[in-house]
Amino acid sequence: MKQSSAKNVFITGTLLLTIAGVLTRIIGFFYRIFLSRTIGAEGLGIYQLISPVTALGFAITAAGIQTSISKFVSMEMGRKNPSGAKLYLFIGLVISLALSTLTGLFIYHQADFLSRAWLGDDRCIPLLKVLAFTFVPSCIHACINGYYYGLKKTAIPSLCQFVEQIARVGSVYLMYQIQLSQGKDMTLSITIWGLVIGEAASTLVSISAFGSFQGIRTQLHHFRAYTGNLFSMAVPLTANRLVLNLFGTFENIMLPNRLKLFGYTNSEALSVYGILTGMSMSIIMFPSVITNSISVLLLPTISEAQSSGNEGLIRRTIKKTIESCLFLGFICTAGFILTGKFLGNFLFGNALAGTFIVTLGWICPFLYLSSTLSSILHGLGYPGITFGLNLTACAIRILFVLFTVPIWGIKSYLSGILVSQIVIALLAIVILFRKVSRPAS
Repeated sequence: MKQSSAKNVFITGTLLLTIAGVLTRIIGFFYRIFLSRTIGAEGLGIYQLISPVTALGFAITAAGIQTSISKFVSMEMGRKNPSGAKLYLFIGLVISLALSTLTGLFIYHQADFLSRAWLGDDRCIPLLKVLAFTFVPSCIHACINGYYYGLKKTAIPSLCQFVEQIARVGSVYLMYQIQLSQGKDMTLSITIWGLVIGEAASTLVSISAFGSFQGIRTQLHHFRAYTGNLFSMAVPLTANRLVLNLFGTFENIMLPNRLKLFGYTNSEALSVYGILTGMSMSIIMFPSVITNSISVLLLPTISEAQSSGNEGLIRRTIKKTIESCLFLGFICTAGFILTGKFLGNFLFGNALAGTFIVTLGWICPFLYLSSTLSSILHGLGYPGITFGLNLTACAIRILFVLFTVPIWGIKSYLSGILVSQIVIALLAIVILFRKVSRPAS
């Protein structure tokens, strides 16, 4: 009965996250089409240039803390200690709020330096100044969502995800209409203000749903121990994310520069970069809404199974995950190969986007595998292994950017993405089976 109940919770949670993810991705599709026609491919390239700053800021302020909250909340609920679970959320929120405030202040005041010395484009300065306001609300709803993921209750995170997308896209469209009525063009800053409004709306929903920290006073004598536990997982996770995001930032900044060595002008390089990251990848990543939903719930499920010594459940979960991801991945690969060119032309009016979709379609089975197996490794308590795998993937892509893009252009970078995903997916499978295939002694 317990296994059946746990399975039902997992399936229900996955379905809720998947439905929310599908709805937000559909809205996101129309939003990308809207942006491609209002700010153009070069504008999308500039917009995507600041994405490494966003990722790096989230890595510093919330990513590792959210995952840690999810893990320890699931452990406390397994011990029938809901007050302890709330205390973990409280501690995580305090730490995350302090980090997000400092990060936002730094980015706001150093926007000029970051844009010129790091991103290499002055047009990013006003975008970074607005982006600085996203980190505080982002960390709040990330931590609260982590708490609900630990409870395996995904209704609130799903609602937050949906509300965030609606608020972001709706506010950008409204500001665009106001600009039109005044005879002005769409600006990139409007798109970033949309991010701020989306994060704020999601935060209001999560705070309203959570309620209060009632009951944590009875657990305050554990404050130091819980803080130590949270830090023991959050610090290495955050350090891992920071290193990976720094590598990813280097990769994203170097790609337009290496494209210029291939022969593109600055405008052409940014346009190709915008088509790849802002158009084609949004299509390729759409089916990953399913695997992302599974990944979120795999961590607490595997963590609970490990704490109860249920090795059989862990092995069955790994086997089912591999089978499901390969099945979904190969279907998506076939779909993108057959329809990629049509999708690029129909959705974005861009033939190059269609070519990229067809080429990138081959990564689907390995992309979906690597994300879900990484979540299992986190649940088993092996963040160092996932860090090593992701670092290997980054290194492979960077080598392709540095040494092949100036010679063969953007197509060689697409090959680098494929090679990196194949390598980490295969390594993850080998490592997992070595870790869990042995029967418990």
